[in-house]
Amino acid sequence: MENQLPQLVSDAVLVKSGAMPEGSETVKGYDFNNGVNYHQLLESYKRCGFQATNFGKAVEEINKMIDKKMEGIPEEKKEDYYDNPCNRQRSNCTIFLGFTSNMISTGVREMLRYLAEHNMVDCIVTTAGGIEEDFIKCLAPTYLGDFNKYKGGDLRDRGINRIGNLLVPNDNYCKFEDWLMPILDKMLEEQKTEVSSEKILWNEN
Repeated sequence: MENQLPQLVSDAVLVKSGAMPEGSETVKGYDFNNGVNYHQLLESYKRCGFQATNFGKAVEEINKMIDKKMEGIPEEKKEDYYDNPCNRQRSNCTIFLGFTSNMISTGVREMLRYLAEHNMVDCIVTTAGGIEEDFIKCLAPTYLGDFNKYKGGDLRDRGINRIGNLLVPNDNYCKFEDWLMPILDKMLEEQKTEVSSEKILWNEN
């Protein structure tokens, strides 16, 4: 009797395991002893746990989209697919890509450019800042900084802007303005002077 656990403790600690929920997979990571197989590596993330599992699920969904896109349009549906204004070849899966402007400030920009360049996405949804940052990157580089090393006020005094751990010289934005303003001035001039029946209206005013 002295060595017997109290019933309350026994019920809490020694409860017998029931059946695992249906569809539960065993946690197992990638074995690099087998060499590096990128397909198997990405596929293994689903069974790693924590956020790696969510990453693996995202990879799975992206692969589904790519596979569907590569199938081509069924013959019986081709007449239903109108020609788009950009004359891009239509596919069996229309892929939308959305991103915020800060992604363009980072090296992710080059990855997004690759997707668009090689027709791997059909429609891009972003902010005006996303377009602005892309133009700025064409005019001047962004630099790596640090999340904690520099004080924002000190950087500002030196004419340097910070985006997370990225550093952007204020001159970059000045170069963008110097490039853009003549274009806007020309647009306004066209709007004011155009007298044809197809009058140019860049805004509602």
